[in-house]
Amino acid sequence: MSVRPAVASALRDSMSAVLTRAVADGAFPGAYAAVGTVRGVIADVGVGRLDADDAKQPDAETVWDLASLTKVIGTTSAMMQLVSQRKVVLDSPVVRYLPEWTAPGAQRITVRHLLTHSGGLPAWRPLYKEAVSPEDALRTLYATAPDTAPGVRFLYSDLGFILLGKLVEHVSGEPLAQYDTAHVFGPLGMRDTRYLPPTQWLSRIAPTEIDPWRQRHLRGEVHDENAAMLGGVSGHAGLFSTGRDLARFARMYLGFGTLDDRRIVDSATIALFTHVQDTAVSRRALGWETPTGGNSSGHMMTARAFGHTGFTGTSLWMDPGTGVFVLLLTNRVNPTRENRKISGVRVELADVVAGVVAAEGLATRRP
Repeated sequence: MSVRPAVASALRDSMSAVLTRAVADGAFPGAYAAVGTVRGVIADVGVGRLDADDAKQPDAETVWDLASLTKVIGTTSAMMQLVSQRKVVLDSPVVRYLPEWTAPGAQRITVRHLLTHSGGLPAWRPLYKEAVSPEDALRTLYATAPDTAPGVRFLYSDLGFILLGKLVEHVSGEPLAQYDTAHVFGPLGMRDTRYLPPTQWLSRIAPTEIDPWRQRHLRGEVHDENAAMLGGVSGHAGLFSTGRDLARFARMYLGFGTLDDRRIVDSATIALFTHVQDTAVSRRALGWETPTGGNSSGHMMTARAFGHTGFTGTSLWMDPGTGVFVLLLTNRVNPTRENRKISGVRVELADVVAGVVAAEGLATRRP
């Protein structure tokens, strides 16, 4: 790589300082962060421990519950491919592809609406309390109607992405987990990214919450209750992955759809999905967030940046304007989700990385 050792050292020192302070402040038991370009990771750091009872320090091979990063790593990636293959049209009604969704008003909601969280759906509903099986949960979901007209309001909705996950299955003819592995994770060499991680991985999985619903400390079991009720595989949550794998994913995006000569999606579709869709409603792209000045991108990323967060304490931002990605993986819900200190840590990390990038002229070194 063409990055000077002094730049990598400055990045590691800055990242380590932010995360070490956060551990001392009780923001999370442990964390792993990485910064890189399309060519690879420039600097990474692990701090803290996996759990109060597990002193292993997180590293690039630690497995994390990604929570809502599932929406972009899994579901949005699949949607990009189906759109580029013209199997899905963004402005077509969702019910064209998912006729099971028979709730009143559903026929007015398009695929684009769901991808931008502007379909008028409620943000959430406790399917795990209302249903007794995955099939029952889906029946409840398909009976859920919008409570606002589509296209007039942004409201971040897990329900919309559960629907998108089912849409992927209907259009592709493959279960979501199988589709993602065959068409995204496998081709990218993301060997440790999957739903329902095997028991052999347990020793390197970062535990999450002592869960009030399941009455146990979760490790290797999806934290999100609705995803658990749906069998651990859903369009909104359920993926587990490592820093190594997610760095490869970020490099693919910064490579405009290609990594190691393997094309995952065409560059025009990458550009479409990472571009703000309707500023009258929000600053959302398709699936992705973009910088707002108040979200986890911090205050210094360019307008071309895009990213997402996960409830368990994960986040990934990529900035084509500088050619740099910033990855943060934590288990901030351990031992309880009531710990909300992660927000400030995300912003501070993004800003210190952007500061080093600007000061060292790293942005001019991108391919």
